[in-house]
Amino acid sequence: MDQQPPAGRGVPEGGEAVPRCYRHPDRETGISCTRCERPICTECMVSASVGFQCPDCVRQGSGTGHHPAASMPRTLAGGTVAADPRLVTKILLGINLAVFVLVAAAPKSLLNDLVLLGRAWDPTPPPGSIEGIAEGQWYRLVTSMFLHQEVWHIGFNMLGLWWLGGPLEAALGRVRYLALYLLSGLAGSALTYLIAAPNQPSLGASGAIFGLLGATAVLMRRMNYDMRPVLILLALNLVFTFTMGGIAWEAHVGGLVAGVLIAIGLVHAPREHRTAVQAGACALVLLASVAIIAARTMSLS
Repeated sequence: MDQQPPAGRGVPEGGEAVPRCYRHPDRETGISCTRCERPICTECMVSASVGFQCPDCVRQGSGTGHHPAASMPRTLAGGTVAADPRLVTKILLGINLAVFVLVAAAPKSLLNDLVLLGRAWDPTPPPGSIEGIAEGQWYRLVTSMFLHQEVWHIGFNMLGLWWLGGPLEAALGRVRYLALYLLSGLAGSALTYLIAAPNQPSLGASGAIFGLLGATAVLMRRMNYDMRPVLILLALNLVFTFTMGGIAWEAHVGGLVAGVLIAIGLVHAPREHRTAVQAGACALVLLASVAIIAARTMSLS
């Protein structure tokens, strides 16, 4: 009497059974569940204390209950540990330098098209009106985050980005670190748009750097490091912010506050609700920035 081959096995012409994944019969495999001994493919195997187990045994409580990715090393904030912990920092640094060189080599009209400007402005020279955020040029809130006009300006900011960004990227992970940088810069642009004169052009690149500085203070406090160096650095930067002329202090303060709030959510989130708390902290800063931008636009319209 004919019999069907057992589940998870196929019989080739030679008559010898070839192990196949019990969940994907078209896939041959040499891996078996250490508990039920059924063959499983690499997609189905789940790391256990010894060997691998199948999804069914894991769901029944016999395995670790975690996908293999859950066993990967994590940063303090729950991000994946990367081979190059400064990759995003290098990319951001490269973007800032590229924009600086492009603006320096291009006509001044390019700088006028990228700066943060609240409302239409009539520069002399050149003649003509330049529209601002209130006229619908929202992109200025972002492009101004990567603008520098003086060599000393980009020099100090890129030095700060390298010193602060690398350790933060390693501690937070790439995605969280990038969110911190961009949202801090946006918050700095939003506060500048709200407070500064609407026809006053502004370069808001320092907002993101101050966000990194604030996040560094939160991270060092979380890790019980000596706070004095970062507090001294923060105090010196705030002194320069409010005593030197030609500095958009609104971007510095906005970025600093946003960086502190986001970092608190990132490094103090409870493990069981980590993703929700971290996403909520970022969303809170984003919504606050959007609300400020919307309110200012309405007042200028």
